[in-house]
Amino acid sequence: MPRRKPYTKVVKRNQLRADHVRGMGDVVFKGFQCLNSECREFIFVRKDEADMDFKITCPSCGMILSSDGESKFYQYTLVDLRDGMAIEEGEFIVFHDEYIAEAQEYKYCIICNAIKPLHLFDRHGTRRSGRQGECRLCKNMYNAIKNQTRLTDQHREAAQKRRLYLDLAGGGRINSQSVFRRFGYKCFKCGKDLRDVSDEKERPLDHTLPVSYLWPLTTENATLLCREHNGEKSGKWPSEYYTSEEIKRLSVLTGIEFSVLAGPPRYNPEAIARLRTPKHVDELLTKYSAYMSEIIKWRNRLLADEGFDFFRYSTIVSPDWVQRADEEYERTRRHADDSTRDQYNTRY
Repeated sequence: MPRRKPYTKVVKRNQLRADHVRGMGDVVFKGFQCLNSECREFIFVRKDEADMDFKITCPSCGMILSSDGESKFYQYTLVDLRDGMAIEEGEFIVFHDEYIAEAQEYKYCIICNAIKPLHLFDRHGTRRSGRQGECRLCKNMYNAIKNQTRLTDQHREAAQKRRLYLDLAGGGRINSQSVFRRFGYKCFKCGKDLRDVSDEKERPLDHTLPVSYLWPLTTENATLLCREHNGEKSGKWPSEYYTSEEIKRLSVLTGIEFSVLAGPPRYNPEAIARLRTPKHVDELLTKYSAYMSEIIKWRNRLLADEGFDFFRYSTIVSPDWVQRADEEYERTRRHADDSTRDQYNTRY
């Protein structure tokens, strides 16, 4: 579908743009501590310079980290406590290529000029970095300016799309006070006291298992998070955001199996089951017929991820809509295949 014609435009004047940030909106960096135990330097290097054969020199101490290099931290002896005999002797070694590979990724924000972790930038499929040029904080502030003049029908459309996601996930009851008490009135991630939060924009309750995989916000599926960490966690599966120790605690607090929290993302089976019910699908299509493009996105996502097509269970959907959905699905697949091929050719 063609993009909606914009109603407003933010005219910028005297915008601050640091010279070292110009042209860097799509450049991704790796950030990591120098492996010299006596050095405190935190090093940033372009990701494309650290993918294959690399040689990185610490600007502070001169230590060289290379793709075939290694750092030895101690020698060890593995002892059998039953008889005191040595089982194995060796050296504890960190290989530089593995160390760089697991380093966190960063990018400059083209608005505030700060370099920030990549997960603080929303996804953008057509950009080289796969992320927005603006960090989430700056984007939200920009949208707040736009929203002051946004027309009523745009507010209504955004609200309807949110309702669509909630209807797909299914309803659920939530006792906010129960969730607050369970988490001791503190952000699960940073421990910030949320007892006095009254601003709805703070949104302290997060879907533990996200609505992006059709899980509803219920008393059992809620985690208390401050605004900052709620924004960071948004849309992510627990294993993509929390540490192993945090997941263990979260399992105890929520009653959700550790294997589910620590495992790969999975769709809510109850939501999928509802989408196999013709009456439910027909009601959903009728209720949100003005937002068929959003419904098609969800249909194609489930088809790609689960091999499941809920259009098959509708008794009223037009063949024209099915054809449009199929064409969009094929375009998306071709684009994904082309992107993968381009990345392979660039690398090899």
